[in-house]
Amino acid sequence: MDSLTNLPVAVIGAGPIGLAAAAHLLEQGLEPVIFEAGPTAGAAIEQWRHIRLFSPWRYNIDAAATRLLESTGWESPRPTALPYGGELIDQYLTPLATTEPIASRLHTGARVVAVTRQGMDRTHTRNRENTPFLVRVEHTTGQTSDHVVAGVIDASGTWSTRNPLGVSGLPAIGEDAATSRVSSPLPDVKDRDRAAFAGRRVLVVGAGHSAANTLISLSELAKDEPNTRILWVVRGPSAAKVYGGGDLDGLPARGQLGSRLRRLVESGAIELHTGFSIKALHDGTNGVTVESVDGRTVLADVIVPCTGFRPDLGILQELRLDLDPAVDAPRELGPLIDPEFHSCGTVAPHGAKLLAHPDQDFYIVGMKSYGRAPTFLLATGYEQVRSVAAALAGDREAADTVHLELPETGVCSSDAGTSCDAPAPAAERESSCCGAPEPVLIGIPTGLAHGRSADNN
Repeated sequence: MDSLTNLPVAVIGAGPIGLAAAAHLLEQGLEPVIFEAGPTAGAAIEQWRHIRLFSPWRYNIDAAATRLLESTGWESPRPTALPYGGELIDQYLTPLATTEPIASRLHTGARVVAVTRQGMDRTHTRNRENTPFLVRVEHTTGQTSDHVVAGVIDASGTWSTRNPLGVSGLPAIGEDAATSRVSSPLPDVKDRDRAAFAGRRVLVVGAGHSAANTLISLSELAKDEPNTRILWVVRGPSAAKVYGGGDLDGLPARGQLGSRLRRLVESGAIELHTGFSIKALHDGTNGVTVESVDGRTVLADVIVPCTGFRPDLGILQELRLDLDPAVDAPRELGPLIDPEFHSCGTVAPHGAKLLAHPDQDFYIVGMKSYGRAPTFLLATGYEQVRSVAAALAGDREAADTVHLELPETGVCSSDAGTSCDAPAPAAERESSCCGAPEPVLIGIPTGLAHGRSADNN
């Protein structure tokens, strides 16, 4: 960025990682300009503010952001407490976004629709590294603007692009026509969205953390609304990986949650269909018929898509990216986060060096940097942006020195769909008189030895 030092660095997204990136850029003496598609900072988290995280506050707050906040007299939440999504917004992101250094550089209602090199498409090579980026932004006012910047940090996440319901990575036949039957990935079934689920046939699709929590929340709704019928379909031959390790789980709360879900299925409160790969949706006046590839069908009024997320790479099509062919992460990062082999706690710390792309001074960070892998941690993202900010400032030594201390048994959080959060170490919880409360209905294991599976094979 030496020849472009008079230009700002664009940060796409004002979630936890995006705002942390801005804080680190400011500490490096760089000028951030932040674009957030939603009306406020943390707009995606607002959709799941009713969900509680596994990870205590100590893992959810960035160091540079904390220093900025403390300069305003802000007091950190108790580090061992477990925040809800709404608390993450109200007690951390909103105060951070309203500090003068951030607020004066934050543009909300500003959706980035394209990133390219100024005057160049992807095919042009000559003098590319010394050419600034152009970021095109569509505003809710109807205006479209172009911004010339020295570097780009894409922290836009994956919330807006969930995986389809169909098998083979494709939408099911008829899925697009049945969108009115499909809810958001993490609905608040007991409160905000109660009317959409009470007394209805609800089909939950998926074998991950958000599926487990939604199923248990639905079972609680059914106690008050007995006409509510809960159906659950998974592609695998059993739901063992969702039930987790039970009494053998290194974190008891995870095992308890999986055991509770198993009991609900065994009691008949939840109707489980295994080996159910969705082929087609047939919407009708009596509900939507969901058809499996083997011809079985289930009838539902509403479908909850707990199928995970994937990155939106469309805005980056004029950049030169180097992505892992399996998970759409930066190529060197991909093997380190592959969920077939890694859980949240086994992902090594990494920074700008592993996140770099052929287009110099462009980085994808945060949840989006993990592509389709569900092993992302907020704490990992904070170390990413610290390193990236140092790299953009020319401090290669600081950029290459990455360090992150996490419990080896990292916990994947049901609460953010496919993201992960780390628990406080057991010793700290046990020794502190004011330690974190035992987490309830907030997550399940991704396996004792492996990332996706609770099996040992």
